[in-house]
Amino acid sequence: MKIILQRVTQSQVDVDNQTVGKISNGFLVLLGVGQGDTTLHAGSLVEKIIKLRIFEDEDGKMNKDITEVGGEMLVVSQFTLYANCKKGNRPSFVEAAPPDEAKKLYEYFVKKIKEKGISVATGQFAAHMYVELVNDGPVTLILES
Repeated sequence: MKIILQRVTQSQVDVDNQTVGKISNGFLVLLGVGQGDTTLHAGSLVEKIIKLRIFEDEDGKMNKDITEVGGEMLVVSQFTLYANCKKGNRPSFVEAAPPDEAKKLYEYFVKKIKEKGISVATGQFAAHMYVELVNDGPVTLILES
């Protein structure tokens, strides 16, 4: 799995001119599922994300996690994180998981976050989405399983 995680003050995703997911303070998580990824990968990434201390404390240091600030998450599927651009000018996506497998792991990932008591909004799997965000910091991290 590959994740682009952005600390945001707000984020939303629209499909067909309708907002399908919206959060305020928290994380925008762009999630790519690759060949061979499992629920173990998803679960360990959820644990890692929840424990990341990248929110500021009273001294202005990144020392708090998402639960300590009452943050939310917006999780958006993004198979293009598995683009291979080494040859030619058209990306290859052969390393991305097939859609049915990717959807199951995407939904599992979201479920595991909810089980931790964090409010989660989502995009719409396999839809053409428009994602808006206000990156706070900016803080952007790349995580892989």
